[in-house]
Amino acid sequence: MMDSGSDSPLYLGLDFSTQQLKVVAIDGDLNVVHQNYLQFDSELPEFRTQGGVYLHMDRLTVTSPVLMWVKALDLLLDKMKKEGFDFSRVRALSGSGQQHGSVFWRTGASQTLAHLHPDQNLHQLLQDSFSVLDSPVWMDSSTSYQCQNLEVATGGALRLAQVTGSRAYERFTGNQICKLYQSRSARFWCTERISLVSSFAASLFLGGFASIDYSDGSGMNLLDIRTKRWSEVCLEATAPHLGRLLGLPVPSTSVLGPVSNYFVHRYGFSENCSVVAFTGDNPASLAGMRLQQGDMAVSLGTSDTVFLSIQEPRPALEGHIFCNPVDLEAYMALLCFKNGSLTRERIKNQCSGGTWEHFSATLRETSPGNNGNIGFYFDSQEITPPASGVHRFDSDNFEVSHWSPQVELRALVEGQFLSRRLHAERLGYSITAGTRVLATGGASSNRELLQVRFFSIRQKFLICFLLVLIHQDQNRYPFTQTGSIFLLVRFWLMCSALRFTPWICPTRPAWGRPTGRCTVIYPSKGSGTDPLYLNAVSNTLYLTAVSNAVIPNRHY
Repeated sequence: MMDSGSDSPLYLGLDFSTQQLKVVAIDGDLNVVHQNYLQFDSELPEFRTQGGVYLHMDRLTVTSPVLMWVKALDLLLDKMKKEGFDFSRVRALSGSGQQHGSVFWRTGASQTLAHLHPDQNLHQLLQDSFSVLDSPVWMDSSTSYQCQNLEVATGGALRLAQVTGSRAYERFTGNQICKLYQSRSARFWCTERISLVSSFAASLFLGGFASIDYSDGSGMNLLDIRTKRWSEVCLEATAPHLGRLLGLPVPSTSVLGPVSNYFVHRYGFSENCSVVAFTGDNPASLAGMRLQQGDMAVSLGTSDTVFLSIQEPRPALEGHIFCNPVDLEAYMALLCFKNGSLTRERIKNQCSGGTWEHFSATLRETSPGNNGNIGFYFDSQEITPPASGVHRFDSDNFEVSHWSPQVELRALVEGQFLSRRLHAERLGYSITAGTRVLATGGASSNRELLQVRFFSIRQKFLICFLLVLIHQDQNRYPFTQTGSIFLLVRFWLMCSALRFTPWICPTRPAWGRPTGRCTVIYPSKGSGTDPLYLNAVSNTLYLTAVSNAVIPNRHY
């Protein structure tokens, strides 16, 4: 696939996700010249993970073997070398890692990193460099006790959210560190440095401990998101000397230094190749989707995730505020809704004969606003808000027990999307002239579903609206959620010779042969002649207002 100019510079991006390690290389014109991946479960069976993790006996503790990540990098780079990838052309590299995961480096690891011998694999050289071999990851929920103590020590859940952007969450790194200190203190005291998965990955390439970036560091319950420094109150409530173990955080666009001599001699990297700070998967998605002030990105999957770029954050007990990975003066809001595609599928089976064709037809045939009927469907205990059960309300705001299948189906979709908007506004989101909504994930291929979403978010009138649908090859190279779009655009920003320009659709020829297909829908004329751009005016312009004035009173 290395068919770009033989001497042109390349930019390399990696993603250390939960189940696999992925890599993409682009040239200065954003042509994708190489893509590859390694699946942990199938290609590293000796670690015996399921979905890339270990689920412990208590059903709460979830970890991943840190040496599995190291060995995966060995194998992936070896695979690229065998396929003829020219590492000497790489001018800069960066990447992303699953957010909240932590890596504990044993005392002496800094010296080991600085003196790696290129004749050996990384996983052999680093096998004694970790004080904790199984790293806590984002799926862990075993730290409720530590969360309660942190909220008490900092003046309550809301006060903690105002400082760090989130109330105490079990998966957040600070609470995992506190658990280690309290339950396995010997491991803690022999630790030289604590990294996130992102900064751990950067450390491998740097040949030294890489700094945690502001954006990924916001998911630890430790960083003051306004001062962009570790909160002393949070540090003291977590573990002793923690500031020294974490190091100083840095902007997400920081150049950390040149690549380690290990990679120069073993793989042929240039000595001038720069290592740019790695960040978390969620911040990476925001950067890769090129969100601007007023934009909203929604990943429609098993759970629905909303990403927002905001200027005036309002941290709350629900949702998260992170430092923006691209704009130092802005913030990133994130909301996660557990009841996403599985709930939509249940209603599809129940109300539309089990087919998405009938589901879509029903949405086309029913009226926007659903004649004032709206529902909230929490099949599982919801994250945002913390609620459960099915709640249906008629046009008079009375709760009812059932509806016709047509009303039920539209009530589900409109209720979900209005809820997403309401909770986003509580965190500081506001619709502006030029607001864009970018949808990705499996359900983003359903045009009717997205028309309802468009209507629900921009419910009263239409202002210069652009909807981008990114259909993914989820099995290999997901474009968002730490996929190729983030990596391509991120390196375009990072490398000194390149700068951001207006939004470029990944279907342009300059992107080579992407694994996803992007469709742009303009609700006005003039969308161009490119057949991959779809003019959908007649199906998108729903101007009848839906009143959500009752939503705040229902607290959904």
